[in-house]
Amino acid sequence: MKTIHTNNAPKAVGPYSQAIETDQFVFCSGQIGIDPKTGLLVDGIENQTKQAITNIANVLTTAGTDLDRVVKTTIFLANINDYKTVNELYGSYFTEHKPARSAVQVAALPLGALVEIEIIAAK
Repeated sequence: MKTIHTNNAPKAVGPYSQAIETDQFVFCSGQIGIDPKTGLLVDGIENQTKQAITNIANVLTTAGTDLDRVVKTTIFLANINDYKTVNELYGSYFTEHKPARSAVQVAALPLGALVEIEIIAAK
C-alpha cells in the first residue's frame, strides 16, 4: 500500500490520508469543496460540488489514474434537495463512463459543507 498526497487538494484534517493506493485500486477519502490554495470552503452547492470533484481528480492524477477509471462514488449531501443540482454537475464529469454510485443525506458535514464525495478508482 502507498499513501497518496498532493498539494493540489486540501490537506487531511485528521488522522487519515487523501488516498491509499493498492496494486489495483485507489481509495480516495471524502473531499469537500475546500479550495487547496486558500484552505477555505467555497460558497454554494454548485461551487462546492465542482471543487470536491476537482480535488478528487487532483488526488487521482497524483496516484497515476483519473476520473475515467472511477468504479464507485459515494455522495454525502447535507440537504437531499440539492440532489438534482449535484447530479447534473456530477454527470458533466462522467458522461460516457458512469461509475456505480450511492447518494445519501447526512445530518452534517465537516466545516458546514453542503456536499462530500468519496471515490474508488482502478489503477
